[in-house]
Amino acid sequence: MLEQRLLGRTVESVGRRGKFLVAPLDDGQTLVAHLGMSGRFSVAEPDDEVLPHTHVVLNLDDGVEVRFIDPRTFGFVAVYTDDELESSGVSRLGPDAWADPPGVDELSSSLEGRTAPIKALLLDQGPIAGLGNIYADEALHLAGINPLRAGGDLSEPDIEKLLSATQTVLKGAIDNGGTSLDDLAYLLPDGRAGENITELNVYDREGLPCFTCETPIERVVIRARSTHFCPVCQT
Repeated sequence: MLEQRLLGRTVESVGRRGKFLVAPLDDGQTLVAHLGMSGRFSVAEPDDEVLPHTHVVLNLDDGVEVRFIDPRTFGFVAVYTDDELESSGVSRLGPDAWADPPGVDELSSSLEGRTAPIKALLLDQGPIAGLGNIYADEALHLAGINPLRAGGDLSEPDIEKLLSATQTVLKGAIDNGGTSLDDLAYLLPDGRAGENITELNVYDREGLPCFTCETPIERVVIRARSTHFCPVCQT
């Protein structure tokens, strides 16, 4: 199905919404990709070595290949019609955390009455889209918000701090090329590792001292995701 829908098509533009890559095609359909936890695209020549875990190869008119590599296979590449796109996960995304963040009033309204932990709501992508596990932890720490707090309990000043922290964390991560962990599951398209790991304050630092107050960083599991925070700075 993917090959049939892409054959002979022209990509008109490439954009992003939340954690989805979105590329409208010349026939009205849309190429959608999600990198999952370990996916990446690389640009290669036809005679370049095909790396393990290469699941999709897109052949361009000039002979260049765009390859989708995903060791953990949580990502995907698909082509959707308008109706399919409307019923996909893309349509339920909230405002983009980086490119089009919600205002304080808008996010307050989305969180009103929500009893789920704010960390879970950030990962849900509904109130605000684009934060994954690492950057949700980092933004909550910078904002001084405990990840276990109910989303509906956040005050407007809390939400203002969270939105500001989100922008700071994402800008730093973008400037540093993203966060490649020790497994190197995530790499840049040219194969380089992202360097943001040295800037993480809480993620994957369980038991290590908080850089601010020296209290050991704690780890809990929220909705099956490891969550790291400082119990003092994030009361």
